Amino acid sequence: MSSVKLDRRQFLKMLGVGGAGTALAGCDLPTTITLEEGKEEVVSYLLPEEYVIPGVGVYFASTCTQCNAGCGIHGRVREGRVLKIEGNPDSPVNTGKTCMMGQAGVQTHFNPDRITAPMMRKSGRLQTVTWDEATAELNKHVGAQSNLNGGRFAWVTGSVSGHQSVLINELMAQLGSTNHYAHEVVNASVWSAVCQDMLGDAMPRLRIDKAGTILSLGADFLGTWISPVHFAREYAKFRSPAKRGVLVQVETKMTLTGGNADLWVPARAGTEGILALGIANFMVDRGWNKVEIPAAVRAELAEYKIEKVAELTGVAGSKIQRIASLLSERAPGLVLAGAPVESSEQGYASVSAAMLLNIIIGAVGTTIEPATRFSEKALQAKAGDTKSLLAFAKGLQEKRFDVVFISGANPVYTAPDALKLVDGFESVPFKVVFSQFPDETTQKADLVLPMYSAMEDWATHVPAYQTDGAVLSVQQPLMEPLYKDTKGFGDVVIALLKQRSKNYEQFPDYYAYLQTAMMNLPEAVTGPKPVKKEFWNGLLQKGLMVTKGDRATLSAKLSVPVFAHAAHHEGGHDDFMLVPSARMGMFDGRHANVPWIQEAPDQITKVVWDSWAELHPEAAAKLGVANGDLIRIASEHGSIETQVFIHKGIRPDVIGVPLGQGHEEYGRYAKGRGANPLKILNPVLEQKTGELAMYATKVKVSKTRKTVKLVKMGGSDTQAGRQFVLTVSADKLRRTEGEG
Repeated sequence: MSSVKLDRRQFLKMLGVGGAGTALAGCDLPTTITLEEGKEEVVSYLLPEEYVIPGVGVYFASTCTQCNAGCGIHGRVREGRVLKIEGNPDSPVNTGKTCMMGQAGVQTHFNPDRITAPMMRKSGRLQTVTWDEATAELNKHVGAQSNLNGGRFAWVTGSVSGHQSVLINELMAQLGSTNHYAHEVVNASVWSAVCQDMLGDAMPRLRIDKAGTILSLGADFLGTWISPVHFAREYAKFRSPAKRGVLVQVETKMTLTGGNADLWVPARAGTEGILALGIANFMVDRGWNKVEIPAAVRAELAEYKIEKVAELTGVAGSKIQRIASLLSERAPGLVLAGAPVESSEQGYASVSAAMLLNIIIGAVGTTIEPATRFSEKALQAKAGDTKSLLAFAKGLQEKRFDVVFISGANPVYTAPDALKLVDGFESVPFKVVFSQFPDETTQKADLVLPMYSAMEDWATHVPAYQTDGAVLSVQQPLMEPLYKDTKGFGDVVIALLKQRSKNYEQFPDYYAYLQTAMMNLPEAVTGPKPVKKEFWNGLLQKGLMVTKGDRATLSAKLSVPVFAHAAHHEGGHDDFMLVPSARMGMFDGRHANVPWIQEAPDQITKVVWDSWAELHPEAAAKLGVANGDLIRIASEHGSIETQVFIHKGIRPDVIGVPLGQGHEEYGRYAKGRGANPLKILNPVLEQKTGELAMYATKVKVSKTRKTVKLVKMGGSDTQAGRQFVLTVSADKLRRTEGEG
């Protein structure tokens, strides 16, 4: 047995457990080689393992890490190699389905550009070293004998949860640092802030399946917003023939959700909240409100008459009335708001207006339900945002850090040039990046630690958005590591913690720690588990654990936000509002090094392998450009060049450039391809939340007199008058029952 005497409270804390539990001694952990944790041994198939049939796949449960939704997956493994990913039907997050990003996880794992050994900066360039050299260098700066002042240590991650979050927090505490920055470009932080303030729950459950009408103000819930696979499953129920709900999408540029809408409304950017208040006022005037409206709120809403709202938003008054009628007639309604921040004043206010409309139509308690949170707070998700990136960049400018760790994020790529993050990052004395690929941030590191892929490593995940019950999902290796000189993230952090705390000496590796932590979760969380090893094996077989969790309560607060009614911007001959949009597949650029994702056509434009700028036909005519023409898009902080794609799914005063391309590093499939619109954004902050205002950059657009072939699926967007596909109006179909 281990001779280490542990304080019970401290032991449970380091496991991320707040309740009671019995510790497992380190010597009681399995020491035999297993499929999950041992070295690969090549044997003749004359004597195969009893569960292996040559040519027949075996399925193992795990968790998708291609975004932060936490979908459960099954990996099909044949003869020691993972070949295919499918959804785990036991997961309430995705109920057996996956998106294109999840399917591409296999190619991320087998990517030929993976980093296969540690690298250290010597003589100004990164050179391959051994793990002993890398560990010695790491210990010199961060080890127990280093002179690091914890206040000068920072860690930048993406969204993080589960026991990875516990270990990060523990190491930060051991170092005496609070500088943890969780960064995500694609996030729902403004929505969460409003939900917390107006409902008392930062991430309530959205019952798309129960709604009769959905009004979405820029929330691409079928593409990139919060949990798109789950929402797509709920949307299928919403669209069932027996119910046939109605979707209204309000946005400046058509998204995947907008392409599926019954009514697509291209409102002026920054006026979505004003439109919501106009709809709310019209409904209250007609007595369609489902809750009592105080006189003061009625008086504030009365300012938003149909005529005024129509002028400010560019949406016809009849259309505003129609949307209000749908929310009333086809109840229950649900209003979503996911549009990126358009100015320093209007991001939080726009989402607040949407939530006010939800309260008025009675959505709170019907289509918006209180969430269930995983009861162990240490394991809950720390959701990333852009506020953290801005805070990190400020710390770099002020030279507050001597050591910086980066894991699960690429801030050198995602940070606008105006933040001067690259210069500040390069001035940090010691920069450590945990990475699988040679991205922009990795290439500027002093020490690069090569990580296992998600198909090779252990982890636990607690999604920020929970569905039925509170889910904790397990990520387990689907095959042996491809490269012997890569390591697991948890193993590296455990090794650092062992230098500072004897509590971790009993764990030979992260697997041992994780198994101990999970089997010591209190039964109030897991339910009865009389035989702990059976509990652990069952957890691995199922891939997740659904618990009762802690049920939140909702308390709606009626509040009318204030908008500055500035004169609207129509756009001049060369003056446009830049819309850098995320899309399913490329997401924020993290999948640009995956060929399957690169060659998957964009859901709206069908473009592949490149960037493009979306322009309305009126705007293209003003500029005198055609499809494929290269244009220069310039802001106060730089310029990018890309080719034109003309279509009607965008406002004339807006130019849309999708996120994901424009990498300067990141391997052969991403490097030097397309343009990165994030680089030229103005550093405008939303006042209430501190988020980066993604839609607050005015740009000048000019021709370059160059034309390139626009590569996309499909040859033509029209039928050229030949009527290959005939259409009939819905009214005529109803009158004739489809007979003519």
